[in-house]
Amino acid sequence: MENLRLKKLLTKMEQSHIPQMIISDPASIFYLTGKWIHPGERMLVLYLNVWGNHKLFINELFPVPEDLGVEKIWFKDTDEPLQILAEYVDKEKPMGIDKNWPAKFLLRLMELKGGSTFLNGSYILDEIRMSKDEKEVHLMEEASMINDQALDRMVNLLLNKYTEKHMVQLLMEIYEDLGAEGPSFDPIIAYGTNCAAPHHEPGHSQLKEGDSIIIDIGCKKSSYCSDMTRTVFYKSVSDKAREVYHIVKEANERAIATVKPGVRFCDIDQAARSYIEEKGYGQFFTHRTGHSIGIEVHDFGDVSSVNTDCVAPGMIFSIEPGIYLPGEFGVRIEDLVLVTEDGCKVLNNYTKDLVIIE
Repeated sequence: MENLRLKKLLTKMEQSHIPQMIISDPASIFYLTGKWIHPGERMLVLYLNVWGNHKLFINELFPVPEDLGVEKIWFKDTDEPLQILAEYVDKEKPMGIDKNWPAKFLLRLMELKGGSTFLNGSYILDEIRMSKDEKEVHLMEEASMINDQALDRMVNLLLNKYTEKHMVQLLMEIYEDLGAEGPSFDPIIAYGTNCAAPHHEPGHSQLKEGDSIIIDIGCKKSSYCSDMTRTVFYKSVSDKAREVYHIVKEANERAIATVKPGVRFCDIDQAARSYIEEKGYGQFFTHRTGHSIGIEVHDFGDVSSVNTDCVAPGMIFSIEPGIYLPGEFGVRIEDLVLVTEDGCKVLNNYTKDLVIIE
């Protein structure tokens, strides 16, 4: 396993008085072992404890010949995996549980008295994963560079007046051509009034003159995610849409200018939100300003009005204010930012100037 990451985790477990923990989330197991295992409905557990008796419980259906730095305990489909797990845990000590572990497993382990008490231990690893090391930063910069190139190709393709759904299909080909592993989330391509739905599902809409076009896309490279949104316009832009665009752009830039170590996430959110409210569109900014990102496109942590945690060097998260006017149009502009020692670095380089496709 990644020794430095494991050492940090075990130290935080001791500090949190959680001597043993079950990790089941494939992304977290990858973070610690470097190996992706997708178990489907079957049990997969990385069992860690502060006295060093770590085990990986895994179904024989998933061959893992590599040495992951942890003993593997194999079981078959016909075995009772929770009974096997219960034989290795310390039933007299508290057990930290992964927040994503299915209830069918947790309830059975509780029946088997697999710990003196059961606690949500996910926050320990979640907080460690929030701050990226040098290697992770490099991988995320690479993923964002590919995403910039993909978005440029997508904007150029709009002249062909493809449907939203067809644009998504072309994006998959673009990612493959650029060497990405695929999308990091379901892409959002929205035209005109569809842009007023922040999570619009691409359909068969055709472009019309004056339409706003939201392109919210992200790819994976070396298991790390990118995410970016740009809004452009087809043939022309109304005065109102131009005004809204510049408000959203300014809100995005004000929030980015706020980012530095020690600043609270809620203050970054407020920098964007207060400006949009000042301009009279507060009720149309209907979501948080951003989310953390890394191995998963939505890692633990967000840029919202209720998150009073402070940002720290190595954290990467999105800044994505938007204004959505039902029946008219919508605008969203999103960048990823890396917190540095004295401020932040924007990972996206695609222009935020107002673009009209003609």
